[in-house]
Amino acid sequence: MVNRKRLISTILCILISSPILLAQTGGSNSSYSRFGLGTLNDQSQGFNMGMAGVGLGMRFGNRLNFSNPASYSAIDSLTFLLDVGMRVSSGHMKNSTSSINVLNTSLDYVNCGFRLAPRLGLTAGFVPFSTIGYDFSTESKVGSDYTTTQSIVSKSTYAGEGGIHEVFLGIGWRAVKDLSIGMNVGYMWGKCYHALQQSFTEGGVESSKYSNLYNVQETHIHTYKIDFGAQYPLRIDKQNMLTIGAAAGIGHTINSDAVLTRFTTVGDSTQVTTPNAFSLPFSFGAGVAWNHNAKWTVGTDVKHERWGDCKAPVMKNQSDGKITYPSQKGSYMNRTKVAVGAQFIPNLASRGYFQHIAYRLGAHYSTPYLKINNQDGPSEYGVTAGVGLPISNNISKGTVINASLQWLRRDPKVQGMITEDYFMLNLGVTFSERWFMKFKIQ
Repeated sequence: MVNRKRLISTILCILISSPILLAQTGGSNSSYSRFGLGTLNDQSQGFNMGMAGVGLGMRFGNRLNFSNPASYSAIDSLTFLLDVGMRVSSGHMKNSTSSINVLNTSLDYVNCGFRLAPRLGLTAGFVPFSTIGYDFSTESKVGSDYTTTQSIVSKSTYAGEGGIHEVFLGIGWRAVKDLSIGMNVGYMWGKCYHALQQSFTEGGVESSKYSNLYNVQETHIHTYKIDFGAQYPLRIDKQNMLTIGAAAGIGHTINSDAVLTRFTTVGDSTQVTTPNAFSLPFSFGAGVAWNHNAKWTVGTDVKHERWGDCKAPVMKNQSDGKITYPSQKGSYMNRTKVAVGAQFIPNLASRGYFQHIAYRLGAHYSTPYLKINNQDGPSEYGVTAGVGLPISNNISKGTVINASLQWLRRDPKVQGMITEDYFMLNLGVTFSERWFMKFKIQ
């Protein structure tokens, strides 16, 4: 019976994540999603969103930790876990001349996991990698008509949509007494669509005397992603445990074409296809988590992504008037993210409900991964606070509702760029069911 349930659990994990293959997550109105592969998702889950995503050293038997697959080996042997999360965000964007407010919702993740065999845990799920979503316009005066003396204004309208999603299968194995290793193998897919329309008005009315320009860049991404992880817990004494974690991701060229289509209202048309246009970075990170007496859990992570080694297509106007669209380095810069977080549970031995609530706090800072007009893009920092609310009176067992509030800012260093502030409500539910318990009848 137990083996049958493990087989059913494996099939259920795959089926839970498979319908998400057709899903398109929203969640971005950022003008910075116009560049590169879009706005990067932090890929946190309910339990660590309230701790700013700290996870490389986190190791729990009743939680799924996507950020380090080695943690899957700690999944409780009697439990089937299902973790689902969503996000609601309110954003405020401003530059020196204007500002705008936006509201977004998005599906953040769907993951499930269980103990496949002694010392071996299995997880499958869905997480968004990046999002693209923006629609704005700019205007500039280019002169006056010689006949009518009316002002001629150039209007550029930018619009984009899409993003990249990942469905994955992960395993974590406790190879020796204390050392655990793990791997996530993912399939990534999505669309990067960017459109520019340039038109002209004369005296505030669109004029047919001038040629309008349409520029569309589109890529359909299909590729793989492989990440490795390791964890080593050190027992300091009866009340203190220190877990060291590390993770690394394989960088590679994405075997997908980028297509540039450019045409005008006077009939000019150009289409250029660039093969293997994008690439993913090699990444690595290390973290540590300290657990004290099942009350305090404090951790910190440092992650580095080698985006500066990655390619992206760039449109170029040649001196002979031809348009080229080569894939080259220079659109990205290496990104480093530092996060710290803590969780406090008052008293697991108490029967009182409020003594079992998990209280969480965290902060993070990351350098930009984008270059915009040969300038550094915006750095990012934020703080989070959250709680884990058990459905029963024990957060170590059964279903838990995870809620957190986050403030995030994208802060450009170059004058004239857009500053973005977001206030986000993250909601997640971790279902923990004891599927594999053997019952004995006296």
